[in-house]
Amino acid sequence: MDEAVNENFIGEVLPASPHSSHRRDAGPWRHLPHSAPLDMPIQDFAKPVEVVAEIRRRGYWVPRTAIFAGAAVLTAAFAQELFSILSFVVITPVQFLFLILSTIAFGWIAIGSLSAALGFLPLFTGDRPDSIEPPLPTSPLTSRTALLFPVYHEDPARIAGAVEAMVRELEHLGRNQNFDVFILSDTRGDEDGAKEAAVYRALSGQLDEIASIYYRRRIKNTGRKAGNIADWVERFGAAYESFIILDGDSVMSGGTLVSLAAAMEADPKAGLIQTVPRLVGGETLLQRLQQFASNTYGPSVAAGLAFWHRDQGNYWGHNAIIRTAAFAEAAGLPELPGRKPFGGHIMSHDFVEAVLLQRAGYGVHMMPSLEGSYEGMPPNIIDVVARDRRWAQGNLQHLAIVSQPGLTPMGRLHLGMGAASYLISGVWAMSLIVGVVLALQGQQMIPSYFRDDKTLFPIWPTIDPGAALRLFMATMIVVLLPKALGLLLAWQQARREGTFFGAIRVTIGVLVETVYSVLIAPIFMVTQTVGAAEILAGRDSGWNAQKRSDGALTFDDAMWFARWHTAIGGIVGAIAWTVSPALLAWMSPVILGLVLAGPVSWLTSLRAGAFERWALATNEDRKPPAVLVDAGHRSRDWARKIAMPNGLTQQPDAAAA
Repeated sequence: MDEAVNENFIGEVLPASPHSSHRRDAGPWRHLPHSAPLDMPIQDFAKPVEVVAEIRRRGYWVPRTAIFAGAAVLTAAFAQELFSILSFVVITPVQFLFLILSTIAFGWIAIGSLSAALGFLPLFTGDRPDSIEPPLPTSPLTSRTALLFPVYHEDPARIAGAVEAMVRELEHLGRNQNFDVFILSDTRGDEDGAKEAAVYRALSGQLDEIASIYYRRRIKNTGRKAGNIADWVERFGAAYESFIILDGDSVMSGGTLVSLAAAMEADPKAGLIQTVPRLVGGETLLQRLQQFASNTYGPSVAAGLAFWHRDQGNYWGHNAIIRTAAFAEAAGLPELPGRKPFGGHIMSHDFVEAVLLQRAGYGVHMMPSLEGSYEGMPPNIIDVVARDRRWAQGNLQHLAIVSQPGLTPMGRLHLGMGAASYLISGVWAMSLIVGVVLALQGQQMIPSYFRDDKTLFPIWPTIDPGAALRLFMATMIVVLLPKALGLLLAWQQARREGTFFGAIRVTIGVLVETVYSVLIAPIFMVTQTVGAAEILAGRDSGWNAQKRSDGALTFDDAMWFARWHTAIGGIVGAIAWTVSPALLAWMSPVILGLVLAGPVSWLTSLRAGAFERWALATNEDRKPPAVLVDAGHRSRDWARKIAMPNGLTQQPDAAAA
């Protein structure tokens, strides 16, 4: 069977022979449109490319200078104050190392806090922070857009429910003919493949009169998710002006889909428009905590990023629309030389694809104010750590790309900051270790009161308690600033809605989330530090399916996961106690987080209690959007159909007819 016939076959497809090099898809069923090939050349990072969509950028230096110059001033002030505390006459090498590590960690926090502060200003005054204007969902459409669901051992009931809810909203808006759906599977194994194929065949038959639902499963999952999407672009991309990437737990409203497609039509220089998905659907305490944090503090952070990124933003891999021709022309990913984890296919492909679109001159935008974009998150700390380990490897892999001569300055900044986000935990951990060493050294060493023989009066080794207190308070202000800004925005919303108790509830929620975040932060400090060390030593993370539900851990599993955290916390606590109660008090947040890592991991994996569900309720929890409610109902319906022996109605095969 030649490839042209194979592309349009509807029916039972047997697994390909290992000698059939032209076959791309596995059985047992698939439904694909006519081929519409689009060339996607591999890019060379070392070579500048011809800018095909020149954008005149004016005034971009103002917000970027405000961020980085402001952070530099704050960091310099921090370093000066810490230096005055550490060195009463001269600074020792260990003190100098502590100064450097602490200053780096503070500088990183200062950049994030100032970015959130810049984003807070337009939100507080009622302005839109978007780098491209979101069109109304009633805007006319002339283009065709593909909705792509790359899946890898995902729950087909969840995907089918989300697809059906989104398609029916598009039908309600009268825009269903502008969108086609592709479920692009990389699931391994004929048994799992047959199960998901049966669900998507039934889904395709059920929605046949509303929209086209296509499904294919690759024989070889070369390049993982990036290769999955590239395969679609090369085979079908020419038929679609743009495509919207969705994740296994993504849902987007019909109005949001239409607004994204209309925005892409309106700006021919736009290559990618990223929404800011809201975290929803969480049942465990950890999910509730992260939903609350993301949806309360996240808006000012996202607005700040849009404010200084402008049209040179970043891409998070899903819930975004991409211009197909621009992506094919500019974003073909090469294999990196060398062995894993730095060599091979590019794991965090989204960052790199955004950088490649930027260097070709296309705008990479963010729409923080566009609502109707949703996603879920892992249910417990162990699953978050597993996902985080993959992300860390992908981001640290960018260190092999960031110095290439063909990139733009903003592209280098995105890649560098992505890698630094996983190295900063190691910096924090090292600063704590050096701080303990300093305390031990101060306890054991006999001070020298005379610098040399000519000194007539002793020099007393004193620390200014006022300076130490000022430094501590200033650090806390910078660290907690994003939370305070998010709380102010929540109070403003409660005032607009006239709900006094809403302001009380969100205030309690911030306090609860802050306590848990203090306890959880040391857990991630250790896991990210160890993960980065493993990656730099050459250990690959592999590729496992993402767990999205059923997150409850047994107490024994949680304690075993946290065994090293607990041991480290106990050792550090014992050392701090031997030095002084003051040192123990200073390090108590970190020590408590490590010692209680097991119980906290277990507790946060359980279903959130009534009080936590009330205090940590988000807008989507209190007023669930219609598309989420519908997707949930339809997912449960599909799960019941799958569980029944004849629940999935068999559609007649065209070939048999």
